[in-house]
Amino acid sequence: MKLPLLTLFTLLSLSTSSPTPHLSFHHHHHPPSSTINLSSFLHHHDLSPTTTGTDTEVEVVVKVGEYVRNIRRRIHEWPELAFEEYNTSRLIREELERMGVRYEAGLAGGTGVRAWVGKGKGKGRKVGLRADMDALPIQEAVDWEHKSKVAGKMHACGHDAHVAMVLGAAKILKSREHLLKGTVVLIFQPAEEKGNGAKHMIEAGVLEDVEAIFGAHVWHQFPTGVVGSRPGAMLAGCGFFQAVISGEEEGRCVDPVLAASSVVISLQGIVSREANPLDSKVVSVTSFQGSDKVDRAPDAVVLSGTFRAFSNIHELLQRIKQVITEQAKVFRCGATVDFFENQSAIYPPTVNDVQMHEHVKKVVTDLLGPSNFQVPELVMGSEDFSFYSEVVPASFYFIGVRNEALGAIHPGHSPHFMIDEDALPIGAALHAAVVERYLNEH
Repeated sequence: MKLPLLTLFTLLSLSTSSPTPHLSFHHHHHPPSSTINLSSFLHHHDLSPTTTGTDTEVEVVVKVGEYVRNIRRRIHEWPELAFEEYNTSRLIREELERMGVRYEAGLAGGTGVRAWVGKGKGKGRKVGLRADMDALPIQEAVDWEHKSKVAGKMHACGHDAHVAMVLGAAKILKSREHLLKGTVVLIFQPAEEKGNGAKHMIEAGVLEDVEAIFGAHVWHQFPTGVVGSRPGAMLAGCGFFQAVISGEEEGRCVDPVLAASSVVISLQGIVSREANPLDSKVVSVTSFQGSDKVDRAPDAVVLSGTFRAFSNIHELLQRIKQVITEQAKVFRCGATVDFFENQSAIYPPTVNDVQMHEHVKKVVTDLLGPSNFQVPELVMGSEDFSFYSEVVPASFYFIGVRNEALGAIHPGHSPHFMIDEDALPIGAALHAAVVERYLNEH
């Protein structure tokens, strides 16, 4: 079947029978800035799902669009926090079983899932595709028909969309399994927000024989139909610290408040006077706790804070520790510093391999047009996808979900966060194209 000149975005969003959720906003469709001849694209890149029965290419693609919307809404209604994603994990397993996709469950504390589409476990070349699935302890403030049904919990960072898009990609890839020149390893990961689920999944062996991995995050700064990424560092590494400055010294009057105040000021010099101004870093003290007594100095002061960097995150950690302990000594105080390393709280920067980035850029450009690939600014937020990128060549990209008419304008971790669901089938198709073409072209 030959298609008229329609954008992929318009086809996927307007052809489905499942409407955009009813909100207190009027929804107008905004296709990407460049049109896509879907029929020519599918024929040239051999991307479309092979059809079964009487389904046309359009019908198969439309079914994927309906499918990912439905999956996302089901997950959104029942959010689960880190390492508690039991219902989400069960939903994923049930959907994989319906597709006839082999999987392994019970990973990373019990909720992680790994699945294979292609030649199967232990056979041939492998490429990874990852989705995280945990929610946040936030009360949803968006009033819509699929609002969170769990008090105090919300998918406020789009992980419900991530799972839906990867399941949609699995559906496309399964229909084209005989064309894959290798195996796609689907990684459904718990605990991205807290607990470092990526590290647990790696320890469970999900990257065994995987030669490259791809992942994405919905992004409120890009409109629907736009995808963005950049080579090299993309998201900062981060960590947290807590310092206890003790002022007890027999026979002497020492003041830990004065010592802690000096520490706060001295820490600012790490970024302003020591760091390369072209290599952004952050060191912030965000909590200063002494005593509620007003007639005496406290025995100790507790400082807490965060640090972020696009390179040398562990060197920054060591310098923070040195400044705190040595500055406390100036005032005859002692200091201990905890970086919560036993809780895997230090995240490295997310760094895109140059070749993998170029591969994603080419696929996006072919699928959506050159104007719909953008290079985002560096982001001081962190992602535990960074742990995968330390092990194998990787590329992480942003999928635009912004739609001002719909009200999808708020950043992640906001109680008002929402997405334009028209981005879901675009993400599913993009994921499928990225991994299939990697196997076929690399």
